[in-house]
Amino acid sequence: MTDDSPTPSRLRAVLPDLTPWRASADFRKLWLAGLVSSFGSFLTFVALPVQIKELTGSAAAVGAIGAVELVPLVVFGLYGGALADALDKRKLIVWTEAGQGLLSAVLLLNALLPVPAIWPLYVVAALSSALVSVQRPALDALLPRIVAHDHLPAAAALNALRWQVGGVAGPALAGVVVAYAGLGWAYGADLVTFVVSVLFVIGLAPSPASHEAAKPSLKAIAEGARYAWSRKELLGTYVIDIAAMLFALPLAVLPFLADELNAPWSLGLMYASVPAGAMLVSLTSGWTSRVYRHGRVVVLAAALWGVAVAAAGVSGNVWLVLLFLTLGGAADMVSGIFRGVMWNQTIPDELRGRLAGIELLSYSVGPQLGQTYMGGIAAWRGVRTAVWSGGLLCVGAVGLLALCLPKLMTYDARTNEHAVRLREQRATSATTPAPAPAEG
Repeated sequence: MTDDSPTPSRLRAVLPDLTPWRASADFRKLWLAGLVSSFGSFLTFVALPVQIKELTGSAAAVGAIGAVELVPLVVFGLYGGALADALDKRKLIVWTEAGQGLLSAVLLLNALLPVPAIWPLYVVAALSSALVSVQRPALDALLPRIVAHDHLPAAAALNALRWQVGGVAGPALAGVVVAYAGLGWAYGADLVTFVVSVLFVIGLAPSPASHEAAKPSLKAIAEGARYAWSRKELLGTYVIDIAAMLFALPLAVLPFLADELNAPWSLGLMYASVPAGAMLVSLTSGWTSRVYRHGRVVVLAAALWGVAVAAAGVSGNVWLVLLFLTLGGAADMVSGIFRGVMWNQTIPDELRGRLAGIELLSYSVGPQLGQTYMGGIAAWRGVRTAVWSGGLLCVGAVGLLALCLPKLMTYDARTNEHAVRLREQRATSATTPAPAPAEG
């Protein structure tokens, strides 16, 4: 009689690799801080468009959130990357996290007014975009310092899993909280999560600038941009994601799609479906460390995201919509993991912050413009037309970009000169003993 049960080795090949968690105390602190704050942020992520919808009844007004977030995202994303290279990354992370908590307090106070004002919602969205744009490059630049080179794929999957836990639980809970308790409870919970996350990040070890890092300036930003332009495989990861999110991100119109399907109860589930699909990938991410043709996987996953969104727009059944959004989230997660691995395994430390700023633009500008685009098309041609047509445009744009960027399609982590160089540098620094302290 044979035993068909999975062996431990088979399970390890599928389940997430926990090595970064076990090996790095700073990674654990960042992971826990991110888990707590992302949970609260997703509460606000649902509550804010719902509040604007209640106050205005306009899909275009909801989509305008992306427009007001765009300028600070571009300006502070690029400058935030230069700051991350030139300053202590820990300090940047602590202060921006505290600032996000203050903005949550503003949303809470506004929600408690007898007649909440609309303008603070847009102001807070813009300021929050600026703080995230300063913080994210510091977080991205810190990761290769606290995680071993070969463990970066596992760390990317674990970070994604952290975000997805909040992304599934936060929106699902937000739908219930907003409907039955009120917007104030959602904003208040977000404030509490930021307080907790600040306590975690305060305990991080200092992470000062490298000796080769340039001071923050327009010249330093331009240097990072020239490096990114010279790396066509990196450029490909940026534009592929921008195209996918620009045309096929339906989040801004989900409140209206739920109403059109006569299922307002499903709004929280719709917001949770995309991160739920992503979480399924992260929970079975052991295979990612055995994939090396990262560029091809990024292209294929982005195209599958577009197909899933188009199918959600065509479907008139709410359960099928939830299924397709879940499948789309899974495809987007695959793309995100391998884009992050390409960045972390090939970009030198002295440029990491500035390139992280450009990366921030690549995965944030698309969603911000996409919200405005999707809201505008929905107001013009209808919600479901906006969704399915956006998905098809995504597939076409991704295919065209893949043809124009052959270096992305041929990228192989085992042979790419930048990946090989950085791997050798990390191995050398790991085996070189630290210099003895000078005698007094």
